[in-house]
Amino acid sequence: MFAIIETGGKQYRVSVGDVLDVERLDAAEGDVVNLKVLMTGEGDNIVVGKEAEGKSVGATVVKQYKAKKVVVFKYKAKKNVRKKQGHRQCYTRIKIDSIA
Repeated sequence: MFAIIETGGKQYRVSVGDVLDVERLDAAEGDVVNLKVLMTGEGDNIVVGKEAEGKSVGATVVKQYKAKKVVVFKYKAKKNVRKKQGHRQCYTRIKIDSIA
């Protein structure tokens, strides 16, 4: 069985036991979170739309972390204009426990 979930403005196809990294969720390590379900399917039986609204996907937060730094460097040629910035995106690693 699989489900299409939405979190952080992105959609993911998940099954029970999958571990994936999503944009940061407000939850501590070990907490159980319920994710929005857009579609579920098992073989030829696919549920979409209003029928899928009652479904839920339970996931356990495994880890909160930041990704490696991305360096952003902007400049204008021949003008001595330079700007260097860094950015580290926050992620949450979750493990899918149940699709109901």
